[in-house]
Amino acid sequence: MDRWTEMELFVHVAESGSLSRAAELMDMSNASASRQLAALEERLGVRLVERNTRRLYLTDTGQEFFQRARSILADLRDAESTVNAAALNPTGTLRISASLSFSLHHIAPLLREYTERYPNVTVHVEAANRYLDIIDNNIDVAIRNREVEPDSNITIRRLAETRRVLTASPRYLAKHGFPKTLDELQRHHLLIYVHANNPYELRFTRGEESQTVAVKALLESNDGQILRAAALDGLGILVQPSYIVYDDIVAGRLVPVLDDWDLPRITVNLAYPSRKHLSAKVRTFIDFMAEHFVKMGYERKWTGRFTVY
Repeated sequence: MDRWTEMELFVHVAESGSLSRAAELMDMSNASASRQLAALEERLGVRLVERNTRRLYLTDTGQEFFQRARSILADLRDAESTVNAAALNPTGTLRISASLSFSLHHIAPLLREYTERYPNVTVHVEAANRYLDIIDNNIDVAIRNREVEPDSNITIRRLAETRRVLTASPRYLAKHGFPKTLDELQRHHLLIYVHANNPYELRFTRGEESQTVAVKALLESNDGQILRAAALDGLGILVQPSYIVYDDIVAGRLVPVLDDWDLPRITVNLAYPSRKHLSAKVRTFIDFMAEHFVKMGYERKWTGRFTVY
């Protein structure tokens, strides 16, 4: 039995004046309590408790040890209460890193609910279209589209899988027509996100078929929102994950193109420093995001197929 438990047993003995009562409070047998009290006295090398047939009382040394032990245990309970309160009511600054597109579509709309639930957390969103080093930049949680981190000290938690889809505005399609085959894409205006893997080679699959199409961009950018704005304005065909364009497709602002073909899918993951005990602000945000993604059914929506043209 550890020292804290021995100390707690002794304090119960001193307060109740009864070994059997102390054993009951500690949920142990009288014999076990007697052994633990004897072990405490042997370890300290002093007699703490005297017994006779009628009563139990503390020695002078036992009385001094009781006063100090009771104070130490009270401090320990206060420390635990403080930690538990912090776990229920997290505080501090939560630093989140994500792309601008993800920040706009899937973090900013949730901040009111999160901060109402945890009002003592200050949220800092670092919108960056590149992967910041989590440790060097003091990032608490990052949104990533890669499944493996080069740093083994980073933990990955999967949120959802998403398709990458081709879309264009009704205005663009009315002017330039729908591409009927993958080869026809080369005659259309493409809007390309330069941070995608092999952005100028689109690898399509359909059942057992596969085809790679080399494309040339009319507009390229390192930011998905610039490309999305251009697509909405009728500039060309956009290649982006469903999590960016899903609402535009549902609203009819963008129309899926060649949707019977699939591009390589990506996953949306949370990445955070690996620690045995996560801080309350990090744990609550991770759980909050995971809960929201399940509630919204994002993976089902983002991996579904749209109308084929």
